[in-house]
Formats: sequence, structure tokens, C-alpha cells
Amino acid sequence: MPASLRYLGIDPGLRATGWGVIEVTGARLTHIANGTIASNDRLGVAERLVEIERGLIEVVETWEPDGAAVEQVFVARDPVAALKLGQARAMALLVPARAGLPVAEYAANHIKKSVVGAGHAGKAQIRMMVEMLLPGCGAETEHAADALAIAICHAHSGGANARIAAAILKAEAAR
Repeated sequence: MPASLRYLGIDPGLRATGWGVIEVTGARLTHIANGTIASNDRLGVAERLVEIERGLIEVVETWEPDGAAVEQVFVARDPVAALKLGQARAMALLVPARAGLPVAEYAANHIKKSVVGAGHAGKAQIRMMVEMLLPGCGAETEHAADALAIAICHAHSGGANARIAAAILKAEAAR
């Protein structure tokens, strides 16, 4: 039986950060857990980032993933919203990296194409496909469903990313 790997998908947001953990054994995907870390919008940004950090630390310690994946920032029309999303994204990158996990990043269109087959799929389509690929996952929120989609995308793409990164390191070392 092939070894299994656990992947943590993170959908960053200042109000709500979704997370989802899946296990991959060969081509088989299994839902492990999912949830949403909500920050208190009456607090300042710094305190809200601490809430997100604490929540992600708890997720990493509880579910012990082998790797993590985070959605890349898209270009937003509102610079203030983009900055806040970037700060929440920093927590999503920092916590797993500090835990020694490799962290991959994927564009939203790549995630959608990997899970749904179309790069411009809507939230409802993503959630439906996540539930088909991970029967019984019962994603708590759309943020958790998106995080599971990110983890699925990483399961489909992660091996290739690791091989590409290793090849680049090998080529740079040969120079």
C-alpha cells in the first residue's frame, strides 16, 4: 500500500480563514477535517492576526499535515481590502512554514481548474465538486470548502511542484 500524505489547504481572510485537511494515498483522497477561524471584527488588525495565527497553530498541531497550500492573492480593486487580505495571507504562509512544512501557493484559476475543470467556476460549483471528491466532508462554510479545494489542488499538483523545485535547485547547484 502506498504511503499516505496529509495536506492542509488554507483559504486566507481577515474575517474568516478557512482550513481543510485531506489525506492522499495513491490517487485516493480522504477528508480528515475542516473548519473556519473567525476573527473578532471589533478588535484591531494586529489582534485579529493573532487570532488567525493561534487558530492555524492549533490546526497544524492537531492534524499534523505533511504540507500546506495557500491561495495566491488576486488583484483587488480596493487597496485597503487587498492589504488586509495580504496580512491574513502572511499568517497562512508563516504558521505552516514555522512548523517546518513545505508551503505551496496556487492561483485561484488553477485551483478551480484542478477541482472543477473550469478556471472560472463559481463558489457553488467548487463546493459541489469538493463534496463529490470528498464524500461526507460537510464543509462548515464556503471558506472551509475553498480550503478543501486548495488541498485537493495541491494533491493533484503538489508532486509536480516538488519535482520542479528540486530540478531548479539541482540546476542552480550545477552552475
